Amino acid sequence: MSEIVYLNGSLVPREDARISVMDYGFLYGYGLFETMRAYGGRIFRLERHLERLAGSAAKLGIAVDKSVLESAVMDTIKANRLSEARIRLTVSIGEGGTVPDPASCGQPTVLVVVSHYQPLPQEVYEKGYRAIVSSVRRNSQSPLAAMKSLSYLESMLVRQEARAAGVDEAICLNGEGMLAEASTSNIFLVGDGALKTPSVSSGGLPGVTRETVLEIAGKLGITTMEDDITFKELIQAEEAFLTNSVIEIMPLVEIDGKPIGSGTPGEITRKLMAGYKEMVRGEVG
Repeated sequence: MSEIVYLNGSLVPREDARISVMDYGFLYGYGLFETMRAYGGRIFRLERHLERLAGSAAKLGIAVDKSVLESAVMDTIKANRLSEARIRLTVSIGEGGTVPDPASCGQPTVLVVVSHYQPLPQEVYEKGYRAIVSSVRRNSQSPLAAMKSLSYLESMLVRQEARAAGVDEAICLNGEGMLAEASTSNIFLVGDGALKTPSVSSGGLPGVTRETVLEIAGKLGITTMEDDITFKELIQAEEAFLTNSVIEIMPLVEIDGKPIGSGTPGEITRKLMAGYKEMVRGEVG
């Protein structure tokens, strides 16, 4: 069976999907995307993902209908008969004129691609990720910092640095030298009796999983802080972890070749990992 994608109102075989060469998403990265995970055919926190995309779309002048997007995502999963899936929803401002002008664009382009997702082995979570500090700095003053935009080149360069160094991830600092995020993940650390994560103003994406972790921590009675965080605080942290919708919560055990805390997943991290899985079961199980 051919992989089926959703494109502008139709479900079509992937090999038959066509997007205009004048689409501003392709030409200028003028658009947004969301990466989501389905469990048993149901998407965890779909509404929050769509709210984030719609909020950013409004700022970019892209007209979207959340109900249409929701149906597009669910129809694509069903068409591919998938239960455990990774979902990529892409929305661009659409086809425009030769001279760059968003006002020349008509209808937005909406694309949904889904694929089977096999979770990482438990051994990976027991071992944790190793990371380096990237040479790429996040611009905390950019309006794109809070958007999951198609202008994703910086993150791809960060991932290439990690791969070249033989590690799992790379951590970005902002222009002031404070922690921002990883290439495709938010970052948390435990220290001074609290769970800390960089504030959104530090230049990281306001992740849906990040938001969920803060919610779970509150229910568990764990003190949380969203603030500017120095790299020194990460080095001296008792434990750390990364979050996104696909990997959920991944322990971070090493930075630049030096262990974080004991160099193994910490107690708070494990509690939150268990709490996250429980919340997923409660909402989509």
